[in-house]
Amino acid sequence: MRSSVEALEGNKVKLSVEVDETEFDEAIGEAFRRIAKEVRIPGFRPGKAPRRILESRLGPEVGRQEALREALPEYYARAVGEHEVDVIAAPEIDITAGQDSGPVVFDAVVEVRPKIQVAGYGSLRVEIPSPDVTDEEIDAQVDRLRRQFGELQDVERPAAEGDHVTIDVAGAIGGEPVEGLSVDDYLYEVGSGAVVPELDEHLIGANVGDTVVFDAAHPDPDQTDPITFSVLVKAVKEQILPEATDEWAKEASEFDTLEELRADLRERVSNVKRVQAQLALREGVIDSLVQLVEDEAPAALVDGEVQRRLEDLAHRLQHQGATLEQYLDATGTAPQDMLEQLREQATSAVKADLAVRAVIEAEGIAADDDEVDDEIERLATRMGQPADEIRKQLERAGQVSAVRSDVTRGKALEWLADHAEVVDSDGAPIDRSSLEPPQVDAQPTDETDDTVEESE
Repeated sequence: MRSSVEALEGNKVKLSVEVDETEFDEAIGEAFRRIAKEVRIPGFRPGKAPRRILESRLGPEVGRQEALREALPEYYARAVGEHEVDVIAAPEIDITAGQDSGPVVFDAVVEVRPKIQVAGYGSLRVEIPSPDVTDEEIDAQVDRLRRQFGELQDVERPAAEGDHVTIDVAGAIGGEPVEGLSVDDYLYEVGSGAVVPELDEHLIGANVGDTVVFDAAHPDPDQTDPITFSVLVKAVKEQILPEATDEWAKEASEFDTLEELRADLRERVSNVKRVQAQLALREGVIDSLVQLVEDEAPAALVDGEVQRRLEDLAHRLQHQGATLEQYLDATGTAPQDMLEQLREQATSAVKADLAVRAVIEAEGIAADDDEVDDEIERLATRMGQPADEIRKQLERAGQVSAVRSDVTRGKALEWLADHAEVVDSDGAPIDRSSLEPPQVDAQPTDETDDTVEESE
């Protein structure tokens, strides 16, 4: 088999393939062997009739047409592999010779993945939440812990947000009580929104003994009649929090002092904010990169990505015992609106992929064998299997190259993040060291502890 490739307009190429008569005759022989299993020839068991008998009974053109149908996709795939053509759609095949006899010649016109240019990728500006921990955030964490140890005390004043009220609730539609919406002595936190939003609005400012009556929309969208609530306020309670002292810290945690507790909370919050900042940086890099792409996303790639996302959603819903139709009903989303959302997401994903590929090629980024081995080790650890077994599975499935591609893509995103200008919501530069993951295994020395105390 001989093949050549020619670039065409419109992001397409033409593969020209010629299969000599001897090679194609082997394909015809294979075709007749398949046919022999499907037809009954007197005097021969199924699959045992020789080719010459089949040709005489059925005609030689039957085997040739079967060979063209079965073998052409294989010849096309071989040509694609030989020329490393990155196809993204099904080909249009035109047989130009060999329909009836002689060598087989055909052209395959196919759309390929475009290679784009992305100007300015080396100087992205990415805005992320500041990873720095403020005293106000630590105060909020301490207060949240204090609320777990708070006590409720009756107060003689109108209810305010954050108070707890004891109420009798009665709900009715058209004067008829609604099952499940009537309860006595219900302890409710004002401002929690746990029943209906209108409840909080009417409880704020209410005194003990007041009865508030209001209408609220039914939670079922199919029910058009509103629910009339009648709520009697029987008690207003304020949550009294314990004073944040060393004694309280010792009771509420494993630490002996409030300062130690605050230091632990600061470290925990810092770890969370660093992870969040790293994720935001990665997402921000991709979003900023997509904004630089001026080329249109190929429809074939977008359509494929939409289909993949749709199948992934259906698969996840199936695991939860739900269907796509039930999901649409529950979220109140029209099918066309969902498809438009998926297409928008898919278009952005395709542009991001093309842009990252452009950066990889421009910067010569590649994953070496050691990096691929490390990734396979990580996969093996997550799957709880030996790395050698995972590698064998990947090799059998032809997926090692996909692992290498994923590692290369990760390196490209790291390169972009390293070269990006990273700022907070106020536009102030963010110290790169504050984005580094914490050294969990590191044991601080006395000198380190003194430094921390001095800096605080």
